[in-house]
Amino acid sequence: MTGKLSGYRILILETREEARFSRLLQEQGADVVQCPMFTIEDTPDQAAVGGWIKGAIDAPLDDLVLMTGEGVRRLMAAASRMGAEKEFIAALAGPRKYARGPKPVSALRQIGLVAETVVEPPTTEGIIATLSRATLKGHRVGLQLYPEKDHGPLLAAVRDAGATPVPVTPYVYDTRAAHPNITAAITEIVAGRIDAVALTSSGQVRGLVEAARAQGSEEQLRLGLAQTPVASIGPVVSNELKAYGLQTDISPAGDAFFMKPLIQAIIARLTRTPQR
Repeated sequence: MTGKLSGYRILILETREEARFSRLLQEQGADVVQCPMFTIEDTPDQAAVGGWIKGAIDAPLDDLVLMTGEGVRRLMAAASRMGAEKEFIAALAGPRKYARGPKPVSALRQIGLVAETVVEPPTTEGIIATLSRATLKGHRVGLQLYPEKDHGPLLAAVRDAGATPVPVTPYVYDTRAAHPNITAAITEIVAGRIDAVALTSSGQVRGLVEAARAQGSEEQLRLGLAQTPVASIGPVVSNELKAYGLQTDISPAGDAFFMKPLIQAIIARLTRTPQR
């Protein structure tokens, strides 16, 4: 296939929308190297998720923070299994909803709801800053969290505002099946056979670095990434890269934190840089 990325090898670590991301890149002519970093599973503690859903129905929340679209969909699936889907949607309609970026907004739209506030920047720090400007004293604040993230500062911020945090983490990551793929991806990066690495979640950054540490190849990975353009879909990923001492070389313009703008940014960077 010909296209603006014809002849370029792009490594993607996307899990949730791997097929779509790969297709969009291939439509531009890219040779896509796929390396899903983990599988996403319902949390083993389904009793806790069911209890959270029942609590939200029986004692409506005043505010609701939604961190991920995946979390919204997992909660809806759990409510459906309980036979409480309609009641749960009705319960979610009441509280003020704060969405961390476009993905939870899209997931809400699918069930006929809207977020009153879309947080900018779409980060935990952005959520904390937004909540600090809201009146929360005496409120019950639902928090849809996600795995492998220290949510302590967010929980503390809610308590400091005089509110009661009501957290739920509806899914977990399973990285075991991805280890062979990660090893192969690191080998490709280190060998200089990748023209760009495209990252769409902070978990991909952690998974890549921690897998390299586990197999004793972190130094080689860092050297490989230093000579390979790293594309980040937005500030959450860029902040995670920075936390690990890694650079962001490519990112979408403005606040367009989606796959298509990311691909356009990759095209702009690579097509003005000679191929290795």
